[in-house]
Amino acid sequence: MRIAYDVTPLSHPRTGVGNYILGTLKGMLAAANGEHEIVAFGPVSVRGRGTLDEALSGIAVERRTATVPFGHAVRRAWSGLGRPPAERFIGDFDVLHFTDWMHPPQRHGARATMIHDLGPLHFPEHLHARTVRMHTTNAREARRCDVVFTNADYTARDIVETIGIPRERIRVATPGVDEVFRPEGERHDVGRPYAFTTATGDWRKNLGAVRTAWRLLGDDLALVALAELGFVEHGRLPALYRGASVFVYPSRFEGFGIPVVEAMACGVPCVVSSHPSLDEASGEAAIRVDPQDPEAIAAGVREAVARRDELVRLGFEHARRFTWAETGRIHLQGYADAL
Repeated sequence: MRIAYDVTPLSHPRTGVGNYILGTLKGMLAAANGEHEIVAFGPVSVRGRGTLDEALSGIAVERRTATVPFGHAVRRAWSGLGRPPAERFIGDFDVLHFTDWMHPPQRHGARATMIHDLGPLHFPEHLHARTVRMHTTNAREARRCDVVFTNADYTARDIVETIGIPRERIRVATPGVDEVFRPEGERHDVGRPYAFTTATGDWRKNLGAVRTAWRLLGDDLALVALAELGFVEHGRLPALYRGASVFVYPSRFEGFGIPVVEAMACGVPCVVSSHPSLDEASGEAAIRVDPQDPEAIAAGVREAVARRDELVRLGFEHARRFTWAETGRIHLQGYADAL
């Protein structure tokens, strides 16, 4: 197969979506074993070009990425006009996989996309109108796809119920854990024991509930929050996980929740929201708490510290299940099934 894969989100600083794209590319290359061609494509802004090139450095994919003055406007216009077809820029391909940043036209081949979650459709009041429009459009375009990927069974069920895409056209490809997330290595140090949370001021990430819980815990454990550190490069996260006595993830709603598995792989006990969208990330290896209840979060932190050895062992076992090679294999099989 010749697979055209949209990499435009990699032109911005990487968060969960960008990390998933990068991990999936690596996983497909590992699973393909030289049998398939993968083409990274998409128009990106002048400012984002360097970020994209750095992200793709060392990844053996063909590149058909164009540098344009206004990346977002070009992607939106290409999607809206429905021409010219992607073959004009990429050449012939068997599969075109687009992201929620754009939905380019194509003449031939299977059509695929990824839906990480349907939060923007369920909670539009908490998001910028442009973000809601973008995800609403992607959900509509997904109905026309031959195969739709998602990263959790919870989201697959949500896609069926909310968008109406038949379950047989959906493939669940859970994210993998990068090799940098391991117990050995540098540890962040704040001078005393601390808990780490990737929660931010975003409504879904629920940092306010963690801060309220900390007022109930006293001074035994400091709180290190990603929101207070500013943007943290992906490579700095392992040290923050490793140095923590406990990791707290109180999200109200997720697509998967890969930070939970990353923390487990680093040997950290986890306190995680009881929302069912986090069931697969947590498995049986985390303390689950009501994200709306600061007292429950505080009690969960105490329990996680007390059960540290047990939870670390369970976390290691759980985290081993998640590899990018398996993510890539599921994508390649999904494309083949769609042809």
